[in-house]
Amino acid sequence: MVNSSTDTQKNCSDNNLITQQVIPLLYGLVFIGGILLNGVAAWIFFYVPSTKSFVVYLKNIVAADLLMSLTFPFKILADSEIGPWQLNIFVCRVSAVIFYLNMYIGILFFGLIGFDRYYKIVKPLLVSPVHKVKCSQIISSLIWATMLFVTVPNMILTNKEVGNETYTKCMKLKGELGLKWHKVSTYLCVGIFWVVFLLLIVFYTAISKKIYSSYLKFRRHSLSAKKKSSRNIFSIMFVFCVCFVPYHAARIPYTQSQTGKQHNCQSQKILFYIKEFTLLLSAANVCLDPIIYFFLCQPFREKIFKKLHIKLKPPNDLEISKSKRSNTIHESMGTL
Repeated sequence: MVNSSTDTQKNCSDNNLITQQVIPLLYGLVFIGGILLNGVAAWIFFYVPSTKSFVVYLKNIVAADLLMSLTFPFKILADSEIGPWQLNIFVCRVSAVIFYLNMYIGILFFGLIGFDRYYKIVKPLLVSPVHKVKCSQIISSLIWATMLFVTVPNMILTNKEVGNETYTKCMKLKGELGLKWHKVSTYLCVGIFWVVFLLLIVFYTAISKKIYSSYLKFRRHSLSAKKKSSRNIFSIMFVFCVCFVPYHAARIPYTQSQTGKQHNCQSQKILFYIKEFTLLLSAANVCLDPIIYFFLCQPFREKIFKKLHIKLKPPNDLEISKSKRSNTIHESMGTL
């Protein structure tokens, strides 16, 4: 997996202003925002007990975002060509792989959150061990182990030796097996994203219908819950559409331009710039996730208000319900 502006042929890239200044600067801003926001989120979640499965999943996303953010300085230094030539090798072999590993782990956990909400709201009477905390912790461990299995070979197989060069393409560091695994792992990860994205559309469409149905039955008591639920659903789908969809639409053509010979210099350069800027959008996800935690997780909000010594508004008509069914739906979305 490749995550450096040195992925494309240097003689095909004439605009050093973009690759060496603009992109590193933007990554620097994302890094600062990501570290600060996720640092605060990790601190708050330290005080939030893992009593529900979705809290377990959110904590895993925080961990993934923090690890992903820590790879940004290496990319910044390598792209701007400030560091030694060995740094570019490190980016190709290690930090880029860690970047992608944690990005897809975060995507998978958002998929699990959608699944969790779907069954608790649309099928509230269905009892499943999947929603128990212990089971969610096992699932979390399996996700980390699976993604490590998919991505770590990209570290091991990026094993060609190079001399003292200021510029090295990441693909030059891979042998034949490394190139094949790069392709396979790329297709797997892109497939994972599109499957999760489509499932989220299915889950949240069903949830929206359920919320709207409840609203029609109990208009007065579920109006605020309906608005809050719509906001929660919109926030997740907004992040996926803005941060991840553009990159995953561009990633397969870009990978083919790296590993094949059918692309000329100009098409490689265009695909490279598209990949770099859409990848930046994916990286910016680390700054948006903490905002999602605030909207989705009531215990997270309560802890923040408590730490800031801000009093919460007293309960209103949301706490009153004419129906146990309506109340179940409200609680499921209001505390997510």
